[in-house]
Amino acid sequence: MARSTMTTDRSSNSGVTAAIATYTMWGLLPIYFKLLTAIPALELVGWRIIFTLPICLLVIVVLRQGDDLAAALANRAMVLRLGLSALLVGSNWVIYVSAVNAGHVLAASLGYYIIPLINVLIGTVFLRERLGRLQWLAVGVAAAGIALLAWEALDMLTVALTLAVSFALYGYVRKVTPIGAVPGLTIETAWLLVPAICVAAWYGHQPAGSSMVLDWRLSLLLASTGLVTAVPLLLFAFAARRMSLSALGFVQFISPTLGFLLGHFLYGEPLDGARTTCFVMIWIALALFCWDMLHKARMNAHSKAAAAAT
Repeated sequence: MARSTMTTDRSSNSGVTAAIATYTMWGLLPIYFKLLTAIPALELVGWRIIFTLPICLLVIVVLRQGDDLAAALANRAMVLRLGLSALLVGSNWVIYVSAVNAGHVLAASLGYYIIPLINVLIGTVFLRERLGRLQWLAVGVAAAGIALLAWEALDMLTVALTLAVSFALYGYVRKVTPIGAVPGLTIETAWLLVPAICVAAWYGHQPAGSSMVLDWRLSLLLASTGLVTAVPLLLFAFAARRMSLSALGFVQFISPTLGFLLGHFLYGEPLDGARTTCFVMIWIALALFCWDMLHKARMNAHSKAAAAAT
């Protein structure tokens, strides 16, 4: 019994470590993409897709998930559903890279803060999940902050909402698609491969030429986009299997918090009254949301303990 508990604790600790590493990497992505501002966002995403697919296939071989991939490819409905998720995640990548390179790191950070709240609404609308009073209050406070941006800072709101909605919908599609992280990403990048090659070829025929041949440093950074995409995702999949969703939900705020700090303190993006108030309201909404989630997790734990005791 003690050995089983120690094994569980070690597994949980390794999951927390992997989750922290994942969201730290995602949070520091603006630094990486700022090094690639000379490259148009669409071309950058094209090369990102091109270099991600070989990494995914290599991981499939190493983890011996070829059978899972083959089974998914034989399921037409699953392949079509992953085509939709590919469109959503590809759009999200283009919006994110465009935002970072245009100096809207704070807007991107706000978008990823909003995602958990949009997930709650998606669960209510599509999965018929019921919201508690605190969750409704959190949604209301967040909506008020978003309305303030609509009145005072529409440009920031546009970037934040398009990022949040595209990724939240992507998460919903993946949630209802029973496939592992790596086979799923492999099929998604396969869907996007032909458009990505076309984009890279189109830029290659422009007067400026392909970004892959402009400078060896840029070429190396572009080639690294496959690793930058695949490694955090693999760590995330590892963490998700070893942590509760509640704990994972708290850790996910590392990423937008790092983005917020980078945008304001490293890149000097301004925070006027409207933007500051909106961030504060979003943080209050997230605090209410997390408090409610933690309370429910404790109640469920107590209920299970009571049931086990009887």
